[in-house]
Amino acid sequence: MAAGATAIVCAFVLGERDLLRAGVLVLVLPLLSTLAVSRTRYRLACARRLNPSRLPVGHESRVDLRLENVSRLPSGLLMVEDQVPFTLGGRARFVLERIEPRGCRELSYRIRSDVRGRYRVGPLTVRLADPFGMVELIRSFSLSDTLTVTPAIVALPPDRLGGAWTGGGDSLARTVALAGEDDIAPREYRHGDDLRRVHWRSTARHGELMVRREEQHWQSSGTLFLDTRRTAYWGEGQASSFEQAVSVTASVGSHLGRAGMGLRLVTDAGEVLPRSVAYEGAFEGALLDALAVARTSRNRSLTTGMAALRGSGGQGRDGDGLVIAVFGILSVEEAGAVAAARPGNASHVAVLIDAVPPEHAGPPVHAPKPASGPGSGYAAGPARLLRAGGWRVVVVRSAAELAGAWAAADQSGEEFARGAS
Repeated sequence: MAAGATAIVCAFVLGERDLLRAGVLVLVLPLLSTLAVSRTRYRLACARRLNPSRLPVGHESRVDLRLENVSRLPSGLLMVEDQVPFTLGGRARFVLERIEPRGCRELSYRIRSDVRGRYRVGPLTVRLADPFGMVELIRSFSLSDTLTVTPAIVALPPDRLGGAWTGGGDSLARTVALAGEDDIAPREYRHGDDLRRVHWRSTARHGELMVRREEQHWQSSGTLFLDTRRTAYWGEGQASSFEQAVSVTASVGSHLGRAGMGLRLVTDAGEVLPRSVAYEGAFEGALLDALAVARTSRNRSLTTGMAALRGSGGQGRDGDGLVIAVFGILSVEEAGAVAAARPGNASHVAVLIDAVPPEHAGPPVHAPKPASGPGSGYAAGPARLLRAGGWRVVVVRSAAELAGAWAAADQSGEEFARGAS
């Protein structure tokens, strides 16, 4: 437009009509392009699918886009861009020359993340341009989707966890599931009972209508505890010891959930997930979603978490059956307090993350001095106190060591149970 105005002025000064015509054309063309693009009434529909929408760190997800022209006019040149966080790989751009009326285009790209979290994918933006490339108009859809990147999960061996880790017996401590029904003994008929449940032999013996009670549904129960205090871990990002603790918690929770246990999740800040019936991976999905966004807390004490672990009012929860707690570095005082807080007859397992700190970073201020000798470190002292308090202790430096330590601990538990019997 500036060039056109300059050409018109020069045409009047020099008396050149041809230059005037060229100046008017150059001046008017951008205005006509702007008017044409602004009056464009494309009607586009967009659909997006993430496959899968939840995945572990380091894995890829495929994003499928479907862009449909629902108007009666063909579209012009389109540049399509899906808004993607930089952590997932940056921008996803496509250039579409033309979409015929009622036509559609299918696009796809892949995203991945090495950092767990919950990420927003979208919305999709479409840039419309005139044939001369002078004017560009941006339109944006409101549709967006969420990608959940969960912690890495270590596959644990399919051992006989129940008998070994509960200190004897053939099964875990059991509690009645919330959906459980009455026991099998007959009872008096109540209004509304199904007549097909009438127990005629008991009816004849008691002289009144009796119905069968159905068998209770029993379910193993347990509690997961995750220490999220910032002072208990060192390092940043994926190399931090906190990431190892989160991965260990996810691995244990998934393993026990698939085994049919009803679990709940507790941290040093209190209860995060209430106990749920293990049905078709419901708790596993909720656990992974919660751990995907888990962050370190500013708490310096485990008091609140231990109170939530024992239950409301500080009363013991014998029905917990199995308690597995994942800790960072514990001081001697904290280990003693945790050992003393072991309630009732529930079996308690402590997984201590004894990760080696980076060279440029020292251990937490309250960390005890590392013990000398093979296989010992910052967790040696707290581990002895927890064992003395009745806890079964597993020490790992990273989540990758969990499978071997898990199998070894279960084997030692079986030997202990046989010796006790």
